[in-house]
Amino acid sequence: MAELNHSEVIFATNTSSLSVSDIQANVQQPQRVVGMHFFNPAPVMKLVEVVRGDQTLDTVAQTVYDLCLQMKKTPVMCKDAPGFIVNRVARHYYLEAMKLVEKEIATVENVDEMMEASGFKMGPFKLMDLIGNDVNLAVSQSLYDACNHTERFKPSALQIDKVAKGELGKKTGKGFYNYN
Repeated sequence: MAELNHSEVIFATNTSSLSVSDIQANVQQPQRVVGMHFFNPAPVMKLVEVVRGDQTLDTVAQTVYDLCLQMKKTPVMCKDAPGFIVNRVARHYYLEAMKLVEKEIATVENVDEMMEASGFKMGPFKLMDLIGNDVNLAVSQSLYDACNHTERFKPSALQIDKVAKGELGKKTGKGFYNYN
């Protein structure tokens, strides 16, 4: 098969939940595929997860790590795993918050106020509205599937309902909050 790209090209994916190793399985130079997961909004957020797939070369991962430093970002190297680091941990930030609202233990506003008062820059509902409830649900579903339907990763009925209604957050003018 003819080479489509120079053999030294690095292929970096910004996926937040797809397996870098699975992506590697379908390319000619799998050792040159790496995750470079920026966070939203990318121009503001400093963190970048540099995700090593099963076949990623050390030199490729290090080159991407160094590029992040040149971009004044804060890179963190990790191995490919469902949700990587941040989405794996943050999933519970969102899902547990939605459980509190579903069970009428707290309101959307109460949860956001408490988390922000605890030092978080943004409450989970404001953050979901910023990211997009459709994107957040897709990541929840992806992690749920990748973790063999482990109950703790099960998408919330609340987020499923928001997406079904087209209430995706800031991009549609309505999500957990109104933006019109």
